[in-house]
Amino acid sequence: MPERSRNRSLSDTLSAPRTPANPGFWRSPVRGARFTAVLGVVLLAGLTLVLLTGLLSYAAYNPDLDPVNDKTPGKGWLGFYLFPWPTGPHWLYRVTQGLHVTVGIVLVPVLLAKLWSVIPRLFALPPARSVGHALERLALLLLVGGALFQFLTGLLNIQLDYIFPGSFYPLHFYGAWVFLAGFVTHTALKLPQAVRVLRNDVPRGKADTLAAPDPLPATLSRRGALAMVGAGSLLLLITSAGRSFDGPLRRIALLTPRGGTDPGPGPNAFQINKTAAAVRITPADTGENWRLTVRGPAGEFRFSRAELLAMEQHTAALPIACVEGWSTSDQQWRGVRLADLAALAGHPDRPPGVFVESLQRTGSFRKAALRDNQVRDGRSLLALEVNGAPLSPDHGYPARIIVPAAPGVMNTKWVETLTFGEL
Repeated sequence: MPERSRNRSLSDTLSAPRTPANPGFWRSPVRGARFTAVLGVVLLAGLTLVLLTGLLSYAAYNPDLDPVNDKTPGKGWLGFYLFPWPTGPHWLYRVTQGLHVTVGIVLVPVLLAKLWSVIPRLFALPPARSVGHALERLALLLLVGGALFQFLTGLLNIQLDYIFPGSFYPLHFYGAWVFLAGFVTHTALKLPQAVRVLRNDVPRGKADTLAAPDPLPATLSRRGALAMVGAGSLLLLITSAGRSFDGPLRRIALLTPRGGTDPGPGPNAFQINKTAAAVRITPADTGENWRLTVRGPAGEFRFSRAELLAMEQHTAALPIACVEGWSTSDQQWRGVRLADLAALAGHPDRPPGVFVESLQRTGSFRKAALRDNQVRDGRSLLALEVNGAPLSPDHGYPARIIVPAAPGVMNTKWVETLTFGEL
C-alpha cells in the first residue's frame, strides 16, 4: 500500500467515532501479536493438561459401571470410556485431580489476560468476511464462552458454592465438550500464526493487527505485563495448592475451603467434606442397633460392629482425595477386606463388584458401585478405625469404604449395605 494511502487509512480509523468496533477505541500500548502469542502458548500447554486430567477424573467415577455412578445420563457417544479405573498407584487420583484443579486456578490470570489482549477482535466489523472467517468467529465464541463457563463452574465447585442451576456434573461435562470443540478448532487455526510471531518470522511490512493504531503513552512494558500475569498465577498457586498437602502448605491455602488448619486434634483430625450432622446422621442411626447387611449368592448376612471387629483385620495406608482438588496424606486405615466380605457373601474365588449403600438418605453419592478390581485389591477395606482409633462420626462411624486411587465420594461413609455381584 502506498504511504499516502496508508496514512489516509490510519487517519480515517482515528477520526471515526470511537466505539468498540473502531480500532482507535482500544489504545493500550501493551496489546500486540507477540504478547497474545506468549499467553496463547501458555494456555495451550496448561489447558491441555486440564482437559486430560478432567477426562481422567470422569473415568475415575467408573460411570459405565452402574447408573448410580453416572451423573450425566443421556450423554450418548460423548461419554466414551477409555478404561476401567485402576487401584494403583494408590495416590493416582490425588495427583490427577490435584493437577486438574490447581492448574485450572493458576491459569485464571493467564486466561483473563489473553481475553483482554484480543478483545478488540470480538467487536470487529463485519462479523464475518467469508465462510472461513465465520467458522473462525464461531470457534472463538465456543472457546471464550466455554472457557468462561468451565472456569466459573469449576471455581464455584471448589468453593462448594452451588449457585448455578442444575447439577455440577452434567453442566461441567457438557461445557467441557463445547469448550473442547472451540479449543481444538482455534488451536488448529491460530497455532501456526503464533509460532511465526514467536520466531519473529512475520513478513516485513505486515501490520500487527492486535496493536493499537493510536496507543496511549506506555506506563508498563509488555514484559512487565507478562510478569504481572505470572505474579498473579504464582500468588494463586501459593494460596491454593497447599490444600493437597498437610502441614505448613495447607495453612497458607487461604483461597480454598480445605486450606488452613486441620479440624481439631486427635487421630481423626484430617479434612472432610460433609459432616454427619450435615446429612442428618444421628447417634441413634449408628449406635448399638446398627447392623451391616451383606448380600450375595450365599444369602443375606447382618453383622454388628463388634462382630466385624472380631473378623481378621487389615491395615492400609491410603489418602482421601476429592473432586474439589483437596486431599490428605496417607492415613492408617484398619478394617475388614472387601474381598473377605465378598467371600462370606458367596464369592470365595474371584470377587465381583459391589454396590454400596449408606445410612445417608439424601444427597449425591449416598450409593456407589465399585469394580471387581477395586474389591479384589487387598488394600480395599470396610474401615472401622483410622490412625489407631475408632472412626469419628464425621469420618463415617461405624464403618466406611476406603479404596486406593478412588475419588473421595466413592469411599462411602456410614455404610449400611454391601451387595456383591455383577453390576
